[in-house]
Amino acid sequence: MARQSTPVLPGFTLSLGLGVFYLSIIVLLPAVTLVMQALQISWDEFIFYLSDPRLLSSFRVTFLAAGMATCFNLFLGVLLAWILVRYQFPGKKLIDTLIDLPFALPTAVAGLTLSALFAENGWVGQVLAPFGIKISYTFFGIIVAMIFTSIPFVVRTLQPVLEDLSPEFEEAAETLGATKKQIFWRVILPHIAPALMIGVALSFVRSLGEFGAVIFIAGNMPYETEVVSLMIFTYIGEYNYPAAAAVAMVILIASLLLLLIVQLLQNYYGKRYKR
Repeated sequence: MARQSTPVLPGFTLSLGLGVFYLSIIVLLPAVTLVMQALQISWDEFIFYLSDPRLLSSFRVTFLAAGMATCFNLFLGVLLAWILVRYQFPGKKLIDTLIDLPFALPTAVAGLTLSALFAENGWVGQVLAPFGIKISYTFFGIIVAMIFTSIPFVVRTLQPVLEDLSPEFEEAAETLGATKKQIFWRVILPHIAPALMIGVALSFVRSLGEFGAVIFIAGNMPYETEVVSLMIFTYIGEYNYPAAAAVAMVILIASLLLLLIVQLLQNYYGKRYKR
């Protein structure tokens, strides 16, 4: 008689209950509270708050910077994940540890460090200054801060997928006459596409909500380097909670829609790849 295995974790009912309880307290309850507070605002007030030219400019700056940072993370994240998975070299463990540094480092500390590093008298800034390139307290500083805080999402999402992809598939394609470019586009990319999409989406959403690292390097000039998270903080400081709730509601909806779309695309490409 076969011995029935005992599950390591609690049964389905208890596990589901604990999971739902956690999601309700930590994730769902704050989101519902925000939605309820935003629903107390009339439609005219909602349009009035969101039509503020300064706020619209901050939306433009935030989404544009987050998009550019995400595009950079797309290429650099794939490169770093590939190097960490496929190559052995001295200092690999150190680089692998540094990838998680943005998770452990307070964002305010990251912002202060980046602003000092890329200032005109900083180690990197003084090298770029003769070429007329200025990073700190400019729009490019926002991009740098967003790249620093969000690139781990791409790398850590891709690493386990690349580890699961055996080099034998690439060798088989190469023996059949496929070029390096064909191997990447037809063998590697279809396998990592679902994970890459979710990693890029998480990177973009993380950049949208970045606050601490951005405000110290951006300069926070209205209509130029002011981000949405700073506008929300400003509204709260002015005790204008309806405006803060309205702006936060827009960011919440945009983030949820993006993650939902990416999740659907991930499932679609996952099923297509299995075929």
